[in-house]
Amino acid sequence: MFLAPELEILFFLVASLIIYTVTGGADFGGGVWDLLASGPRAKKQKETIAQAIAPIWEANHIWLILVIVLLFIAFPIAFQAICTALHIPLTVMLIGIVLRGCAFTFRSYGISSPAYEKRWSKVFAITSTLTPITLGITVGAVASGKIGMNLETGVVQTDFISSWLAPFPFALGFLTLALFTFLAAIYLILETDDFELQEDFRLRAIITGIIMGAIAFLCLFLTKEGAPLLWKGLWANSWSLPFHTATGLASLGALFALYKRFYQWARVLAILQSALIILGWVLSQSPYIVAPDITISHCAPASVLRPILFILCLGTVILIPSFWYLYSIFKKR
Repeated sequence: MFLAPELEILFFLVASLIIYTVTGGADFGGGVWDLLASGPRAKKQKETIAQAIAPIWEANHIWLILVIVLLFIAFPIAFQAICTALHIPLTVMLIGIVLRGCAFTFRSYGISSPAYEKRWSKVFAITSTLTPITLGITVGAVASGKIGMNLETGVVQTDFISSWLAPFPFALGFLTLALFTFLAAIYLILETDDFELQEDFRLRAIITGIIMGAIAFLCLFLTKEGAPLLWKGLWANSWSLPFHTATGLASLGALFALYKRFYQWARVLAILQSALIILGWVLSQSPYIVAPDITISHCAPASVLRPILFILCLGTVILIPSFWYLYSIFKKR
């Protein structure tokens, strides 16, 4: 252990969020492309998406579960504030996750009927679109600084609506959706040897990447009023400009790799871009977990954090090789 226990827990929490974004997030993006499948190869597009998602989508959710559990155990005050003030978008998100999983399963293994499959395909696609938006809205509300809490009484100061029903959280919600669909499109290129299908997903990845850049600038514009503490963190630090430059280069590099059909590089750069976006948010908001009252220091006592760290280290030894084995079997490409 090299850092304070709460910082080490935070490292695992952020790492889990990044992994969930580039794995589970792309699964949601696949559902969006299922909804938007079109043209003479629409059926093949849907088949490719289903084959790509089927072996790994359930396993990918373990990272979201880990984020929730770590927040609940290590930072219970932050968990209380988030779940109280944002219970509406969180409930919608959880319903979306459950319905999406059910729809995908029922469509794949249920009655072999066009009407039956069409109904569940719609549920799968709609929830795949709605859930990332609510996830981004939740993150935007946490960063907005509008979730107050009286640390002496434990009362969350919220009207349950205004912290998330605002332009900045919704812009971040659509940025999250764009990021997930961008990742999915790039991954799907590498899921098939069919050149025409690759071109379909390549074009969609390029278009989505451009749209994502536009939404990112909109989020940046809205940050000054919608999340002033985050705005200050984005520009007031010595690392801000180099970090933003690196994120921008990763984004442009991914688009250039797509243009040149360097698909392996496009995937690497898209993953790097996703990681940098999340790290930028965490670093800019530091030391707050939920601005403006709850910081990293508002954590569980060390007697709780140290056993958690031990379990996390032990679990990592088991979990990472297991995921590596899972992906080596189903994602040899």
